[in-house]
Amino acid sequence: MTYSQTIAEAGKQIAPYGQAWSGIDAASVARMRLQNRFKTGLDIARYTAKIMREDMAAYDADPANYTQSLGCWHGFIGQQKLISIKKHFGTTKGRYLYLSGWMIAALRSEFGPLPDQSMHEKTTVPALIEELYTFLRQADARELGGLFRELDAAKAAGDAVNTHRILHKIDEFQTHVVPIIADIDAGFGNAEATYLLAKKMIEAGACAIQIENQVSDEKQCGHQDGKVTVPHEDFLAKIRAVRYAFMELGVEDGIIVARTDSLGAGLTKQIAYTREAGDIGDQYNSFLDCDEVDASNIGHGDVLITRDGKLLKPKRLPSNLYQFRTGTGEDRCVLDCITSLQNGADLLWIETEKPHIGQIGGMVSRIREVIPNAKLVYNNSPSFNWTLNFRQQVFDAWVAEGKDVSAYDRAKLMSVDYDTSDLAAEADERIRTFQADAAREAGIFHHLITLPTYHTAALSTDNLAKEYFGDAGMLGYVKNVQRQEIRQGIACVKHQNMSGSDIGDDHKEYFAGEAALKAGGAANTMNQFAA
Repeated sequence: MTYSQTIAEAGKQIAPYGQAWSGIDAASVARMRLQNRFKTGLDIARYTAKIMREDMAAYDADPANYTQSLGCWHGFIGQQKLISIKKHFGTTKGRYLYLSGWMIAALRSEFGPLPDQSMHEKTTVPALIEELYTFLRQADARELGGLFRELDAAKAAGDAVNTHRILHKIDEFQTHVVPIIADIDAGFGNAEATYLLAKKMIEAGACAIQIENQVSDEKQCGHQDGKVTVPHEDFLAKIRAVRYAFMELGVEDGIIVARTDSLGAGLTKQIAYTREAGDIGDQYNSFLDCDEVDASNIGHGDVLITRDGKLLKPKRLPSNLYQFRTGTGEDRCVLDCITSLQNGADLLWIETEKPHIGQIGGMVSRIREVIPNAKLVYNNSPSFNWTLNFRQQVFDAWVAEGKDVSAYDRAKLMSVDYDTSDLAAEADERIRTFQADAAREAGIFHHLITLPTYHTAALSTDNLAKEYFGDAGMLGYVKNVQRQEIRQGIACVKHQNMSGSDIGDDHKEYFAGEAALKAGGAANTMNQFAA
């Protein structure tokens, strides 16, 4: 509905009340409605699920249409990210938000900083989703409010051309609200707990939920040791729980991202239940590290299984966990992925120990032999040393090609001494094109960085502290922060405007007319940034 149509509709709704509603202006109502397009989180979830499904289809047609996101730990960070994307690229298409359980644990728990082990309050997950979308909706209101002010100025000046141009921008306005892929960890309990939390996340606006196949009460960060997986049936019950949550709330095209940590997980808490040879439980158990035993030589308390007529004793640790055979990680990943897609998941996430296209692509090729359109969400993780990994990949490739690498020490390639070398230049180019290359060669539909804004906050704060508390004093802030904000057109240099003061002034005028006491007058120091 256009701006003019929205005004007309509001006028029809006001008219029956006559004099009693004479102070309600249809144009003002229309502006408030356009500035608040999404009334509930479910409206957002339904809208963004459709976008994500369209993006998935576009990727299937051409892998160049991959999508991206950055993890955001606060609504303001997410808002500034989307404002910057619109400023630099003119569109938010193909750009999402990622909600990281790691960052919630580290930054948003009432317990204080925690490791990524599902110890934080589960309610912080939907709370952050709601917060992110609150800030994105405010970004809509702020940008549209600026356009409405421009429109009023053009009309007051009798500028018909500019009036038409601004009306077109209002009618074609692109929202800052984009899909969010939200981390539910391993479900925070049993399948019922997963279902209840998934509902809260969807009601807050999440159209895509990522869930992993670890034990929920002993979940570990994907880049830590000690990961423990669960049998497929346990994981599939949670996938179904998430799907039921989507269906119950009317988000039928909601997206489930099934994450496998099997590549780095060498342990399981349970031996899977087997109904018949070759079923999914039997396949899971086939990866167990077992010793063949004789029926006459069974120890007290031994746990035994049979396979192909043989009696086997799985290796059990003092922690009561069972051990998988070394070297089975990739096979388990492939089985996890195929099974998840066959039972309702939409996208896959394979947590790897390094960003290596060949390794990822090899697994995806095997998965696609069964599920031809299988595609991944991939963690471009800050836990990887990208510089060292890619310099070593180039080094190894050069060795394989017979090139002379005598000038390089493979173990010390991180050194600044190599920064201007040909090897470093090729490694940096591979890093630059990694996302496009992996989208084309390894089936990666969505690239995300889980913790980038955690690191950028720390880095920028360190730089400011070093300058401001050192010899630079106030120049440390002015030169490196404010001056750069002004020159780069960073919206929040006008921090009063960013926090909503102009929106508030507009509302005061709607409510009180000429009696409104507004903050944006000539004495507002924010006017110093008008240039």
